[in-house]
Amino acid sequence: MSRLGDTFAACRAAGRPALVVYLTFGDPTPALSIDVIAAAIDAGADVIELGVPFSDPSADGAVIQAAMQRALGAGAGLPGALAAVRTLRDRGVAAPIVLFGYYNPPFVHGVERFAADAATAGVDAVLTVDLPIEELDELRVPLAAHGVEVVPLLAPTSTPDRIARVRAIAPPFVYYISLTGVTGAALAGSHVDADRVAAVRDGAGAPVAVGFGIKTPDDARAVGAIADGVVVGSAVVARIGDGDAAGAPARVAELVRALRAAL
Repeated sequence: MSRLGDTFAACRAAGRPALVVYLTFGDPTPALSIDVIAAAIDAGADVIELGVPFSDPSADGAVIQAAMQRALGAGAGLPGALAAVRTLRDRGVAAPIVLFGYYNPPFVHGVERFAADAATAGVDAVLTVDLPIEELDELRVPLAAHGVEVVPLLAPTSTPDRIARVRAIAPPFVYYISLTGVTGAALAGSHVDADRVAAVRDGAGAPVAVGFGIKTPDDARAVGAIADGVVVGSAVVARIGDGDAAGAPARVAELVRALRAAL
């Protein structure tokens, strides 16, 4: 079993969902973002989704767009994100890391080269929000050759046929978008459809992590009662821009500890 598979299995055995935390690499600076990631893991994040800065983050709301701009302004990009994962592994960080973003950076980098570099860095999986399941093989196959998995997205509008396509690739988990919209949208956790989450789990044959709109420990608790994982992004990223850069690791850790306690 992969490191992601082991993590979800361990959380399930412990009777709780996995806490998946999204952070943008390079925010507030490339060096400080490594400390922010480490602080989130130390505070209880089970899985890190590491966002690759991109100039046109079409699936993201204002908070993550601002983080992307801060990161790009600081010179961050895909090579730096890969180097950051290597640095974390060299420090002994064992938590799974999913490289999260848009297809343009890996495409420009070269897909075969990207797959090899991601594996060498210690990336566990890649989630590409704008590469649909019908076209995913052009990234999935090279990654698989290097032992790196892919994490597909499913939504409230996904059809049974689309869910069956996901099952065929045997992902470590599925990221289920809780609503149609962009990251950071408002959501009452209790409004996530438990039957729908169960249907996605059964259809995809994989654990389901629910994201988009989960902001508070109460939201996380409500969603965690029906999901295998809870993804929190914008609420955590907002803590980075909510004060001086040097204090970002401590502010992020405070929220992550509260989210983990709620689960």
